[in-house]
Amino acid sequence: MTAHRRLQTTSFTPVAGEFHAPAAATAHVHGPRRAVPLARLMLSWMLVVAPIRAAVAHSFEPAVLDVREQATGVFDVIWKLPGPESGSFAPGDQLPEPLLPAHCRRMAIAEKVQPQPGEPLSWRVACGALGLHDQKLAVPGLGPRLEVIVRVTWLDGQNGSGVLRSGNEALVLPGDRTTSALGGTSVGTVLLAYGRIGVEHILFGVDHLLFVLGLLLLVESWSMLVKTISAFTVAHSLALALAVLGVVQVPPPLVEALIALSIVLVALELTRSSQTPTFTKQYPWAVAFAFGLLHGLGFAGALTAIGLPRDQLMLALLAFNIGVEIGQLLFVTAMLVPRAWLRRATMRWPAIELVPAYAIGSLAFAWMLERVGRFWMPPS
Repeated sequence: MTAHRRLQTTSFTPVAGEFHAPAAATAHVHGPRRAVPLARLMLSWMLVVAPIRAAVAHSFEPAVLDVREQATGVFDVIWKLPGPESGSFAPGDQLPEPLLPAHCRRMAIAEKVQPQPGEPLSWRVACGALGLHDQKLAVPGLGPRLEVIVRVTWLDGQNGSGVLRSGNEALVLPGDRTTSALGGTSVGTVLLAYGRIGVEHILFGVDHLLFVLGLLLLVESWSMLVKTISAFTVAHSLALALAVLGVVQVPPPLVEALIALSIVLVALELTRSSQTPTFTKQYPWAVAFAFGLLHGLGFAGALTAIGLPRDQLMLALLAFNIGVEIGQLLFVTAMLVPRAWLRRATMRWPAIELVPAYAIGSLAFAWMLERVGRFWMPPS
């Protein structure tokens, strides 16, 4: 039996929007005995990271079901699945479709178009006198990597929102549109939904993780590491809030290209000798703060398509940001042991230090070229 629950009605509004490759290493490798392990490590590393090249940053993306009442009992339905780069679907998967009550009939019947990842579909339904109050909306067949943000807008402007996921694939709209349950249940739903989106966004956002990894490898002392990660956190939290609230608006393609460039520059710093004083190595926290502003604008892109509940905007924004921080903390913690191992191995094989620099830089440079191409390519 399909699980279902009541949709908590809250005012809801969508939020408006939303170099070169690392230089050749200057470190000297002495003797052929160093070159052989370096070549093997480089080959092994590239075999591991090659599949990541196909991954696109910000890979977590929910589906959106937007239902808007245009006249009494008449609704426009907009259904948008996440893009193919999200990893939500495997080849051959049956793509889910929304299921409306049986008494709702499509108007202006035309040839049915199958949903495609990343391509929005829209149609109009007539639900008669029953309408959609106290009725069930469902999206059967959700996999573990797919959530659905449901938005309902009534004729009088009242809004409601909900989240569907595997094991909870249906919800029942309220029978009284004036009902507003903004108590503990609604707050908990918002915290869990947007907090989970934040965690998954950072953990599946390969570019953000590579930037944080670059910072981990760049900074030597523990005190400076804490200071650098804290500066990055403050910066992207600030930029995220400003972008979501509409104070700052930057074209998303430009932001994505600059984020890739920031990773390239960090990778470039990793190729420089530790004895070479640079601004980045002396003040990594300042660089982390500056680039953190860019990454915060990138985080805001995840909320652009989803939107935020108007009456609980700050709560949802806080939950998403907390989720991002939890995911970032988990990643940093997981990387501490490999980071320590790399430091010890570098003492024996100094050239090993260049392996992650070139791997990170190569991926980021490829992303940058791809995103610059999308930015300048005219729409077809």
